[in-house]
Amino acid sequence: MDNTLETQDTDGDTSRLWFRVLKSVLAWGLLAVLAFFIWPSSLGGGTTTIVVNGHSMDPTYFTGDIVVARSGEPKIGDIVIYSTADLGEAKIIHRIVGGDGVTGWDIQGDNNDYVDPFHPANDEILGIAKLHIPSVGAWAAVLSSPLVWGSMLLLALGLIIWPSSKECPELDQADDQADDLEGREDGADRGDVAEGGLVAGPAAAGRQTDAGRP
Repeated sequence: MDNTLETQDTDGDTSRLWFRVLKSVLAWGLLAVLAFFIWPSSLGGGTTTIVVNGHSMDPTYFTGDIVVARSGEPKIGDIVIYSTADLGEAKIIHRIVGGDGVTGWDIQGDNNDYVDPFHPANDEILGIAKLHIPSVGAWAAVLSSPLVWGSMLLLALGLIIWPSSKECPELDQADDQADDLEGREDGADRGDVAEGGLVAGPAAAGRQTDAGRP
């Protein structure tokens, strides 16, 4: 019996260990995905998200589309998001059609017949377009909100540090109390059955004695 209980305890510990390992792997994987796709360039990350507004990039992108760009080494033909000192905090997403990253790129919208008046150098290129999400511009505020990705980071960290039942004495104590209560109820039920048997015994014996009399 003791060997059986010991084997069950060992199997339970192994299962909990694998569960914790799997939970940690998933949580760190989520953190890596968040860091790659969501961490904005404005906070030192390499991702820039923009909502297309206007028709200068038709038919490649339309108004309301979301484009996610990642930092990298731009080249002619790339669609990039850029911002210059003249633009302030505004961003433009157009295609590189000429120039270089030192003296400045020549950039033009796919639907425009003229080159942009701005010629950003490499340090003014915020990212190269990597992901296109059509017609969901309302999600841009969500993707770029520090509150949203901060909450997701906290959730992922919570999955990593959340204690298992082995590490939580309160949970173990509650389980022990529930087991004790169940044991007492089972014992009380067995006692009632035994008491009923003792009472019924003499009565049955009496009936047999009466039946045997002439």
